[in-house]
Amino acid sequence: MHMFTGDRVGQPVSTNQAPAREINQPELRRYRLRRVREQLLRGDYAAALLFDPINIRYATGTSNMQVWTLHNAARYAFVPAEGPVILYETHGCGHLASGVETVDEVRSAMPWYFFAAGPRCASNAKLWGSEIADLVQTYGVGNQRLAVDRCEPFGAAELLRLGITLHDGQEVLELARAIKSVEEIEAIELAISVCESGMRRMREAMRPGMTENEVWAILHHENITRGGEWIETRLLTSGTRTNPWMQESSDRIIEAGDFLCFDTDLIGPNGYLADISRSWLVGEGRPTDEQRRLYGMAREQIEFNMALLKPGLGFRELVEKAWKLPDLYVPNRYAIIVHGAGLCDEYPTIPYPQDFAKVGYDGVIEENMVLCVESYIGAAGGKQGVKLEQQVLVSSTGCRSLSSYPFEEQFL
Repeated sequence: MHMFTGDRVGQPVSTNQAPAREINQPELRRYRLRRVREQLLRGDYAAALLFDPINIRYATGTSNMQVWTLHNAARYAFVPAEGPVILYETHGCGHLASGVETVDEVRSAMPWYFFAAGPRCASNAKLWGSEIADLVQTYGVGNQRLAVDRCEPFGAAELLRLGITLHDGQEVLELARAIKSVEEIEAIELAISVCESGMRRMREAMRPGMTENEVWAILHHENITRGGEWIETRLLTSGTRTNPWMQESSDRIIEAGDFLCFDTDLIGPNGYLADISRSWLVGEGRPTDEQRRLYGMAREQIEFNMALLKPGLGFRELVEKAWKLPDLYVPNRYAIIVHGAGLCDEYPTIPYPQDFAKVGYDGVIEENMVLCVESYIGAAGGKQGVKLEQQVLVSSTGCRSLSSYPFEEQFL
């Protein structure tokens, strides 16, 4: 068991190309933990038990092998509504939380996933469940309602056997994460500046004869060089692979006159998301009439929907007022028109009107939400499409763009 105090971790690597922006890390962490506890109290939960590494990072300010722990339940955190935050770290990693004032105690994690425990999964889960139940009983003061973001069957069964009631921890964390602090906005702006530096490098290097993968690798290189972390998807396509959307980068050789379209989905410094989409023309030629028309519609959709965003606007009202996608493009529509952004894609998700009855839900746009406004325009059976996306901050009167990389004015 280790006790730690301190004031700073997680500043991005500084290079001559991209000086690190000073983020007030202690205030960033305190705000996020406070948001989690507010949601726990609002839902009458004793505590949250977090396995998702993004949720652990939000609540505790700690990060360790984020992608690896997405599929190995090697670390978790116990966050009571009132009481000490306990981080359970994987073997040999307790020192990584040194200096993080939002973590009161670090303990060794009990592995009960099969890769680590093998045939001992059930017995390890019993030991694990007993310890977690004791924490709930100690700090819940009679409240045994535990908000869990994810939990594999052995562990869930053990907690239920011990009288703990399980509730949706993902809802708690998504609602907490939805409203950004000043420090979070600064961190997002830093991630976007890193992302846009990578985009400029991609644009400078892009030429006929390169593969899609070669172009995409430039963004990864720039992100890592400047203190970023990973990219969640590989959504970059060219030519006829731009329609339909949602294909990932390949070894296709890009050609002069192709559209090259991409969605960054970049996790930059401090773990914050830069989610920007652009579509470029490969080579020195001029866009065709069809390319200009597709691009013009995508740009119009982005700007029209951005103009609607303001505090107090209901999700359903936004869907009803949003730019109307022409019938020819409805079959290949993107999944959503707007979504939240923070440490990754976040609440809310606002779909097209065609999908609202099935997957939509009510809610309200609030000040200091960070949102991404999406557009994909590609006709059913068409040979090309255009993907655009702008990341914005909701202000008291509307919204402002956080991403500043220019659109292709010559297309219009």
